[in-house]
Amino acid sequence: MRPLIGISTYLERTRFGHWDVEAAVLYRGYLDCVVQAGGNPVMLPPVGTWTAETIGFLDGLVIAGGADIDPAAYGAEKHEMTGEPRRDRDDAELALVEAALKLDLPVLGVCRGMQVLNVALGGTLHQHIEGHNPAPAVFEHTEIEVARDSLLHQILGDHTTVQCHHHQSLDRIADGLRVTAQAPDGTVEAVELEGARFVVGVQSHPEQDIEDLRLFEALVEVSRRKA
Repeated sequence: MRPLIGISTYLERTRFGHWDVEAAVLYRGYLDCVVQAGGNPVMLPPVGTWTAETIGFLDGLVIAGGADIDPAAYGAEKHEMTGEPRRDRDDAELALVEAALKLDLPVLGVCRGMQVLNVALGGTLHQHIEGHNPAPAVFEHTEIEVARDSLLHQILGDHTTVQCHHHQSLDRIADGLRVTAQAPDGTVEAVELEGARFVVGVQSHPEQDIEDLRLFEALVEVSRRKA
């Protein structure tokens, strides 16, 4: 059985064929990784109503990377380096996380997705850090250390090299989340929700490496088993 893995998308002005219009888009790497890991991807746009009732057909969820979260979502003033708010996406993804947690759906948060998970549970963010975003569309290769008594350790081992592209990171960790990996400079690189079947956030971008499907395979495998 191929479980249905929902993936959040975003609205962008997009050109294709004869058209130059606003469209719901997603980097294809997410789709390919889900398929190669044994799942079927379902794209979820930041429109409509996302609740436990409306996502009950899914077997798992990926919150994709992307733009900065509106600081108002965690009670902060906007830093000068923080991007313009994308409230449609913030609202949709916060709702998706809330619904998924109600259903005990397996969740993988990627980069922004890990930050959404932290904010959804009451945590906050550092709005700007240096050293993890070398240039537009250029990924920083970062060696991370993984906590031994963690789900992530079962998947990735003691340490691994990940691809990072972010200028924000987790600050106050939400209640229930546990830090399970860090970069050499102390930046939080992964968290897990204690007591959940599979709720993992990573600050890096595993969808960039189709040769290393370990995280997506773990998500798909647990998604095959209903709660």
